[in-house]
Amino acid sequence: MIPWTHIDTAIMPDGGGELRLKQRGSEFSIMLGTIELMNSRLSGSEEALARLSCERIRKHARPHMLIGGLGMGFTLRAALAELPSDARVTVGELVPAVVAWARGPMAEVFAGCLDDGRVTIREGDVGRFIQSGTAEYDAILLDVDNGPEGLTRKANDNLYSVSGLYAARKALRPNGVLSVWSSAPDAGFTRRLRDAGFAVEELSVRASTKGRGARHVIWMATKTAR
Repeated sequence: MIPWTHIDTAIMPDGGGELRLKQRGSEFSIMLGTIELMNSRLSGSEEALARLSCERIRKHARPHMLIGGLGMGFTLRAALAELPSDARVTVGELVPAVVAWARGPMAEVFAGCLDDGRVTIREGDVGRFIQSGTAEYDAILLDVDNGPEGLTRKANDNLYSVSGLYAARKALRPNGVLSVWSSAPDAGFTRRLRDAGFAVEELSVRASTKGRGARHVIWMATKTAR
């Protein structure tokens, strides 16, 4: 078997630890400590996050989507395949090195999607972009942790708190959707979404594009009139 090669290390802000980019042949992995955050062979649930979100805003004129976390670009590429030519996609990425990896060693994985005219990359905390928006986005997609708690950095807990969910609701346009990826269910998070005024669907999707393997969870939370 081909051994893994360490490509680069990035320091997370606010004491969040180290991200390590590894490569084995054409396969890439991003690790946080001993936890594999993403692997280039497993993209099914991230693609589902984009596809399900796009389905729910299909009738929105000139949609604006905010994606929290660039990762390996699976969600971004899937969204671009679904969205119209007049859409806008803002990607909030906290770690500048992840953007550099996308344009460097993982350029083939990203397949030029960062050069799509609909895409804007903003380096910084996606929570700040949400807090500063009022009826700005048709969809907010969060895939910055392994679930609705701050794994990559403790400050991310705010994204999934009741106050953070109210901020997301405020940042969405009418009938906009907040979509959150998770490696496992979380009944408490489902309750918080409902408490914040969302109509909630909790969906189970496969990690693999082949419909096999582990199941992940996606919450689709729609902003309804109150």
